[in-house]
Amino acid sequence: MAEHKNAISEKMTRIPRHVAIIMDGNGRWAKEHGLPRLGGHRAGTENIRRVIEIMAEHNVEYLTLYAFSTENWSRPRSEVRGLIRLMGQVIEKETKALHEKSARICHLGTLEGLNPKLQNSVKKAVELTRNNKRITVCIAFNYGGRAEILEAVRCLLREGAAAEDINEELFSGHLYSSGIPDPDLIIRTGGEMRLSNFLLWQSAYSEYYSVPTYWPDFGSDDIEKALIAYSQRERRFGGLAPREEKGRAGGRRDDPGKASP
Repeated sequence: MAEHKNAISEKMTRIPRHVAIIMDGNGRWAKEHGLPRLGGHRAGTENIRRVIEIMAEHNVEYLTLYAFSTENWSRPRSEVRGLIRLMGQVIEKETKALHEKSARICHLGTLEGLNPKLQNSVKKAVELTRNNKRITVCIAFNYGGRAEILEAVRCLLREGAAAEDINEELFSGHLYSSGIPDPDLIIRTGGEMRLSNFLLWQSAYSEYYSVPTYWPDFGSDDIEKALIAYSQRERRFGGLAPREEKGRAGGRRDDPGKASP
């Protein structure tokens, strides 16, 4: 076991500071197990603490979990009620345990539209854990990327910000994720290949990784593979890799017939 861990660690040459996860596949997991959709969501909530602990063990500083989008309100009313109820149960059940593990809980999204009891539970969890340092867990609940951007614009307008004063730093400071670094790696479980209105501004240069495993079954092996894949990628942020910069400086041509652009 120790040899396996050492081998894995050697392959993880770079650990992402911030990992964001689109927790997908609960419904399909439930169908395969002969359960109602809510049974899949319940199984998914039971996986949250395990994943947080694994990420913390790998020294990931920030973990964002996409729990409920603004678009999810359009689902059948019974499913929405069940999801909201589950969220309340998870907060009540997990906050103390996460606090004891020195995890800080943040909420991304709006509390509007949620029942007063759930709003209070979210506020209490955030307040209780606000000074914890081991890992910051951002729960994107009642969250939508477009709504977040629009709200940031509205806030800037209300403050009377001048057009020439608005830059990326100022704009980012008005997002739900203000003070949280942009995600280095976005993982989507369930095999789909789309962002689904998740962290649209923040993910401009994130690395994307899709895994076929449904969220309830997403575990240590899947996380290790995702982190290793991230380690093997070369992040350029719109620029060139160092060796390419060196080649350009030396007059290297990618095409014998024309200079590199």
